[in-house]
Amino acid sequence: MPDQTRIVAPGPRERTVRLESGAVLSVPADWELLPPGDAGLTRRVKAGGPTWTVKEKKGRRVFSKGVWAPATRIAQIRQGLEAERSTDSYQRKRAGDVQRREKKQSAYVEDFEQAVLDFLRFDSAHRTTAQKLARAVTRHATPVGSGTVARTQRIPIEQRAESAVIAWMRHQTTAYDEMVIPRVKGKRREVRRMLAEKSRQLLEDYRRGDRALAKDCPIQAAIAGEKTS
Repeated sequence: MPDQTRIVAPGPRERTVRLESGAVLSVPADWELLPPGDAGLTRRVKAGGPTWTVKEKKGRRVFSKGVWAPATRIAQIRQGLEAERSTDSYQRKRAGDVQRREKKQSAYVEDFEQAVLDFLRFDSAHRTTAQKLARAVTRHATPVGSGTVARTQRIPIEQRAESAVIAWMRHQTTAYDEMVIPRVKGKRREVRRMLAEKSRQLLEDYRRGDRALAKDCPIQAAIAGEKTS
């Protein structure tokens, strides 16, 4: 019903949604879909009255597909927000917010790279390799919006660093991305565990200071292909 706020899934036809119960509802004729991307506008539209938030699950991830709401409400709030955002005071506040986020992100990148180095604990003979590997993992894992384990706050940074290293090695030093894995429940997880164990064994070689590690070692090959900027 249009007088209730709901979380729904995409429906089978245009302008329809599916409830958790499986029932299909038609979107009210005077509603329109506000696409994701403007968090401020979305928050105000939701606060203004009933809405239907569309979420689509793909695997274990859930993606926002937008919010259905009365078209007049969306238009009025958008117009007011655009006027507010055009003021000098808003622009100054926005610039300050951006600067604070950039400073926070820069500090996190430094902390994360150090956490990766602490996890690697390579022998001093492989210090340069450890630094290059930590830099490569950090560059991949820390960008805002990357969706990697490094961005979660649910586990300690030490655990994030370990998981990020293993994930990076899975994609960069193994044939995982080219593997044809049977669509059997638990099989992909089993393959990932096997590859993780091999990665951990390779890391142990570096921790022991094994000087026999050749330049064709998969870690060496992977970091050699990384961009330096």
